[in-house]
Amino acid sequence: MDMVMKLGTSSSVVIFTKSSCCISHSIETLIRSFGANPIIYELDTHPNGKQMEKALMELGCHPSVPAIFIGKELVGGANEIMSLNVRGKLKQLLIRANAIWV
Repeated sequence: MDMVMKLGTSSSVVIFTKSSCCISHSIETLIRSFGANPIIYELDTHPNGKQMEKALMELGCHPSVPAIFIGKELVGGANEIMSLNVRGKLKQLLIRANAIWV
């Protein structure tokens, strides 16, 4: 869990994904559409991916991917990101995290 938290807080936006997950790709595309440049960790290709996936599940991510950290905090998965976007709060969260400048 420590490794996931360390990686998750290493940048303003970090996304844990799997290369085969279309939802992860959609979330990454959404966040990039605001101008953010997230760090991406693909768990199915990362040497410690299995341990990282287990740690994400222990942190409450069900399913384990996508898991999104913004501003050094675990925001959650696709549902939380889409909810923030629909409510018009995702952009503000990215601005506060210094992931984008407007």
